[in-house]
Amino acid sequence: MPLPADRKTMLESRRAMKMARSAHAFVRGNTAKFYEWLAASPAASRVPQGPAIWICGDCHLGNLGPLANEQGDVEIQIRDLDQAVIGNPAQDLIRLGLSLATAARGSDLPGVVTARMMEEMVDGYGAALRDPDQDDPGVEPELVRSVKRRALGRRWKHLAKERLDAVEPRLPLGKRFWALDPDERVALQSLFEDGDVARLILSLDRKGKERSVRLVDAAYWMKGCSSLGSLRFAAIVGLDTGKGKSEYALMDLKEAVEPIAPAYRGARLPKDQGERVVTAAKALSPYLGSRMMPVQMLDRSLVLRELAPQDLKIEVEQFSQGQAIKAARYLAFVVAKAHARQLDASSRKAWGEALDADRRGLIDAPSWLWESVVSLAGSHEAGYLEHCRRYALAA
Repeated sequence: MPLPADRKTMLESRRAMKMARSAHAFVRGNTAKFYEWLAASPAASRVPQGPAIWICGDCHLGNLGPLANEQGDVEIQIRDLDQAVIGNPAQDLIRLGLSLATAARGSDLPGVVTARMMEEMVDGYGAALRDPDQDDPGVEPELVRSVKRRALGRRWKHLAKERLDAVEPRLPLGKRFWALDPDERVALQSLFEDGDVARLILSLDRKGKERSVRLVDAAYWMKGCSSLGSLRFAAIVGLDTGKGKSEYALMDLKEAVEPIAPAYRGARLPKDQGERVVTAAKALSPYLGSRMMPVQMLDRSLVLRELAPQDLKIEVEQFSQGQAIKAARYLAFVVAKAHARQLDASSRKAWGEALDADRRGLIDAPSWLWESVVSLAGSHEAGYLEHCRRYALAA
């Protein structure tokens, strides 16, 4: 079922507006151009071919953050797997490096800080490859500590106030939540009556009470940037005890589309896009993967996930020099843990040696990483200015 014409037009306009807000927003929302410009960069032929594993495919700063598991424990992991494929882990490193470099420039930090960030990224990534079961031996940046503290103290009421503008379990129609079409409402009602869906939701209830699941409210959700234009729904479900008492959960339904990120030739990916996203999540971000399932609705493949109150993204308004360098190491460590848990010890060692082999330039980081980030930063800056010009004229 295609999107209604008026909704599609509005989403395209909203996406253009969000990408025009800053160069960092443009990088986050422009995955297709990232891979196009990466393939054309001078360093493309020297990017090493890493082991064939699940990669994020869109590993920018905003796609990392605290996630909760079924027990309520919190860990920083990859939080968006829309672009996940079995591919080259070097692509995740370059995407993260570009995102961090753009955030540093947006914070008006000198270029030498970006060079130091690339060095720390490689050190953090290598530390996790050597021992993925241990915490990062480096200092956890305050940026990460603060978001983890916020996540650990959050409950349903906090999620409701932020996402729903009220503690009452209703979705306020307006800027973010839009009214459903009749066939969308019928499809959602049917979905939450499905036994497999109900079992997933009930399995996330840590209180272990005997409950039933019912759909309380739902709406089309205008959310994200790169995903705007695909189906996206928010749904509040009630977990009823049968004694007149209910608790609530917020569910996210997001269309899974064919990825832009290049997979290795011959990689065996699930044919169903929702199954691909969930399989990748279980490999890369087990705290998230355990709360997801692929579903079919309106002749589309979607991913259903619970939005836990502890699920947050790492937001950067302004980096200080010290925060930028520490964050680069820590976040690369997080990404490496996601990669490393898919590899045996010998494969981790071989991939680590491949990364170290090119660390002999003017900075203590692989030259292909530095040159890729520099080239992409220039391409994205030019692309961003052109996007702003076009958006301003269209507006």
